[in-house]
Amino acid sequence: MLRIHFTGDDLARVRMAAKPDVLWETILSFHRLRERRRAVMFGEWRSETRTRLNGETSLLAALVPPRGYFPDFLTPPEAGGGLESGLAAIQATPPVRLHSELTLASASRASARAAARAPGAPTGPAGPAGQPVQVPESALPAGTAGVTTPPVVAGLAEGLSSPMSRLLTTLRSYHRAAVEPYWAHIQARVEADRAVRGRALLDGGAAELLCSLPPVLRWRAPVLEADYPVDREIRLDGRGLLLQPSFFCRDTPVVLRDAGLPPVLVYPVAHSPDPVFGETAGALAPSLGRLVGHTRSAILQAIRYGCTTSELARRAGVSLASASQHAAVLREAGLVLTLRHGNAVLHTLTPLGAALLRGGAPAEATP
Repeated sequence: MLRIHFTGDDLARVRMAAKPDVLWETILSFHRLRERRRAVMFGEWRSETRTRLNGETSLLAALVPPRGYFPDFLTPPEAGGGLESGLAAIQATPPVRLHSELTLASASRASARAAARAPGAPTGPAGPAGQPVQVPESALPAGTAGVTTPPVVAGLAEGLSSPMSRLLTTLRSYHRAAVEPYWAHIQARVEADRAVRGRALLDGGAAELLCSLPPVLRWRAPVLEADYPVDREIRLDGRGLLLQPSFFCRDTPVVLRDAGLPPVLVYPVAHSPDPVFGETAGALAPSLGRLVGHTRSAILQAIRYGCTTSELARRAGVSLASASQHAAVLREAGLVLTLRHGNAVLHTLTPLGAALLRGGAPAEATP
């Protein structure tokens, strides 16, 4: 069980991340790449990504296991400013921290392997298949002596410049293959989630925002709970909490292991069971032909910043039934994304819908 304890000051300092975090998405996508589940949802993306990667993932695989702990330094808060800012923060990680976190990662992996070999033994500090979980050191066996570490990881733990350069190059290359081509879709999903959370915050404050989080999280004031493979008790102690919606996070939220780092909770955005990057121009053409006319243009304008169906009807000056019908057509055309919020539904634009309003001008590129 994961339990995050809030004070009154913490509730006043809950923040929503302004956009997807480029390194969290990069690292979490590596978990999605290796899992076998969700073939319909991620299958096409996996095939395309593997073709671009050409098998060059050995260093990432050594640092990020299929399940269990991975080093906190791989997801610095500076990545909120873009990929290069995040990579610069990784490069500036103090050697003592590199050594500590990489040693813990090696010990965690060794523990998981030993547990897997033991007949009838539990799986150790690991989450659901393919899902990362940042585990406390107490969940690992005492002592790390004799843990075998790949040479490049050992060099990284010693603070050597060559392994660090290789890591930065690997992260940059992997991001360009697995995340950058899909950034507009990732942004759209995160923006849709932010719209839902923002509306909850406006309706009922921080407590309502926490109540609105996905079902894997439960707000039982003053504690936010989630099912977790290991017991974690996190006390915010007035530091607040950054809520980071993530496209590639699935099933289980993720928190940093080091309690001294700025608190962040990474949680999964909503997905349909359909292919996550399945829209193509050819598939959309028949639906797009139905969009000619001033009414649908007004509908798109009204949805620009997110709205419920009732608000859409008022903004566009149409009946509730007409607003619902227009939103359904736009959704079928891939221009609108609809998420449920309580008893209402919230409509936001997809990258294609936003591009149509901009007249084809390019959207913000991956940072």
